[in-house]
Amino acid sequence: METMGHSKKCPDLKTYYKRETSTCEFCSLRPGFEVTDNCGLDDVGGRHEFHFRECKANFTFNDGSGAYCKNCSSCPPGENIWSPCSTTADTTCQPSGSTTAVPVPVTSLTDKQSGSKNDYVGLQWTVPLVILISIMVAGICAFLIYKKRKRGFNAGQKTVLSYSRRSSYINAGFSPLSALPGNNDLEHILSPNILSAPLQTVLDNLDVLEELVILLDPESQGVKNTKHLASHCSFTATWITYTYSMKESKSPLKAVLEGVTSRNPDWTVGHLAKLLRHMERNDAIAVLSKLGLNVIQV
Repeated sequence: METMGHSKKCPDLKTYYKRETSTCEFCSLRPGFEVTDNCGLDDVGGRHEFHFRECKANFTFNDGSGAYCKNCSSCPPGENIWSPCSTTADTTCQPSGSTTAVPVPVTSLTDKQSGSKNDYVGLQWTVPLVILISIMVAGICAFLIYKKRKRGFNAGQKTVLSYSRRSSYINAGFSPLSALPGNNDLEHILSPNILSAPLQTVLDNLDVLEELVILLDPESQGVKNTKHLASHCSFTATWITYTYSMKESKSPLKAVLEGVTSRNPDWTVGHLAKLLRHMERNDAIAVLSKLGLNVIQV
C-alpha cells in the first residue's frame, strides 16, 4: 500500500512544503537516522512526528549519504566480520587467513542501488572517521572554553539555583531566578536578543526543539537530562516519572517547556539557558544559539 505522507503538495516523501517560498525542500540528513515522511510536517507547518527515525542497530544503517536506512550486509562465504554493522556504517569483512587484517567493504545484497563491489577499501571508513574526528575536535574545544570561563564562575557556583522547592509549592509558580549569576558568561554564547526572547520561542522553532529533545531526553549515566531540568523547575518526582512513561507519544522536554510557559509566561530563553548552564549542558546552550535568525526576524 502506497504511503500518502503528511503533505499533499509534496509527493516526494523526502521533501517537505516550505510555506515561506511555496516550494518543496529536501529534508536535512543525519547519519544513523532516516527521515520520516515529509520530515514529519504537513502543508501548514503542523508537526506529526519527529524529523528523524533512528536506524535499527545491527540491522540497518545510514552513513549520512541518503535519506533512508539501508539493510546491513552479510559477509560472503570464506570471509570473516572485521567490523560489525552499526547505525552509521555497514558491515566490513576480512578474507579468511589474511595476515594484514585489511577490512574489505561489502555491498548489501538487498540494496539495488548500491555501487560496485570494487570500490576502494578505505571508502567504507571515510564517513565514520570524519565524524569521529569532528566530534573529538568539537569536544576538546568545548572543554577548553568551558574550563577558561569556569575560573571566574566557581566562586558563585555553589549558590546557583539555591531557591527553595517548598516555596514553589506555596506559590504554585516558579522562582524568577533573577539572582542567578552567569548572565555575562551566557552573553558570550547567546545574543541579548535570544536571551530576552520569550521561552515560547523554543517551542515555536521545531528544528531547535527537536535537537534539544535528542540531546536532553535520553537517560545516560553521568549526564544531566530533562529529569534534572524538570526538578529544577519544581515539578514533582511523580509528575516526572509519569511524563517519562509517556515518552513514546510525547517528548518529556516538550511537556516541561509547555508546563513552564503555561505557569510562568514571563520566562525567557535566558532562564532556560541559566538552568542548562547549571546542568553543565553547554551542548544544549549551543543549540539555543540557532534561534538567532528567527528572533531577529520577529
